Amino acid sequence: MQKRFFTDIRKYFHYSIVSARSQLKSEVANSYLNWLWWILDPLCFMLIYTFIFGYVFQAREPYFPVFIFIGLSMWDFFNRMVTGSIKIVKNNKAIVSKVYLPKYILVLVRMWVNGFKMLISFGIVVLMMLIWQVPLTWNLLYFFPVVVLLMLFSFGCSLHLLHYGVFVEDLSNVVNIVLRMVFYLTGIFYNVATRIPSPYGDWLIRYNPMAFLLESMRNALLYGKTPHRKLMIVWFVVSMVLTVLGIRKIYRNENSYVKVI
Repeated sequence: MQKRFFTDIRKYFHYSIVSARSQLKSEVANSYLNWLWWILDPLCFMLIYTFIFGYVFQAREPYFPVFIFIGLSMWDFFNRMVTGSIKIVKNNKAIVSKVYLPKYILVLVRMWVNGFKMLISFGIVVLMMLIWQVPLTWNLLYFFPVVVLLMLFSFGCSLHLLHYGVFVEDLSNVVNIVLRMVFYLTGIFYNVATRIPSPYGDWLIRYNPMAFLLESMRNALLYGKTPHRKLMIVWFVVSMVLTVLGIRKIYRNENSYVKVI
């Protein structure tokens, strides 16, 4: 499987880039504001949530607008990856039924698309950090391993949902319910470590990968703190295991996908 995987990656990697670029262009082709929507959409959500939680509920987190925007940017990437992977084979029936394409390449295409949008959001984060005069430290460099870990974990989860989404028609409804619960347990609008009493807050950060990744990114960018490196290694190993098992599952079953859809 390992040899086949690297052969397919070399063969189809360029296709994934070209396909992602085409999808990005098609998303804004009929829009008056074109690519500006990739900036305005997350920015508007940040302003709404900042008003609701910052002024109505009197949140007191330092640099609260930036705090929220980081959470929304990372959650939006994870949410789009997970929900989009469930029916990705069925949505690309015209392609997979005519030519052979490793099905995980479809997830890779979505990762490039959503990753590009996330990087735009983090470009806005940089501007906001300058406006709010956030102190800059060397811990900013942890941005890169945290983003890589987020992408790898999302990719691993998406591979399994791609597989089961072919056979389980109602999987998207179940996943949406689970994501709503995880959304409020991740700390998008609040600090898990300070708002949830110990030891439950510590458990939530330790066992909820999205809560851990959000806290790690905020510590690195906003508070000049070093993320928990041992936990990063643990979640990296978990993400690698998810990815390897997902690719193996797809290789073993992808011939039956076309028959089902």
